[in-house]
Amino acid sequence: MNPNNYTIKQLVHQWFAIWESGNYLDLPISVDFRHTSPFGTIKGKENYIDLIRANEDKFLGYKFELLDELYDEFKACVRYRCTQDDFELEVSEWYEIKGNLLSNVFAYYHIGDIREDRKLNKI
Repeated sequence: MNPNNYTIKQLVHQWFAIWESGNYLDLPISVDFRHTSPFGTIKGKENYIDLIRANEDKFLGYKFELLDELYDEFKACVRYRCTQDDFELEVSEWYEIKGNLLSNVFAYYHIGDIREDRKLNKI
């Protein structure tokens, strides 16, 4: 399929298929791609690919189960579960496209223990 004809849904599904295959150099992302997560924002396709390359053990080898999907013309939101060996994580991500490529991903997930001062009181 010609990348110029991809819908946002097709791009998002391609995103997950490429992550599962491990061929991250083929991710359908723009040159000015931005990825925002609890760890911060990575700006630029080259920087994002370099980060993955330096941390392949943490990025690759996941299986994905898409739990919920919402699509608009240029935006999407997907809630999914990813597993890698005995590690499991549930994530919600927002995607934006520009020029028939993913231009922004905003990932939301829990990255660790809750600080003591932020814990809820038991009732």
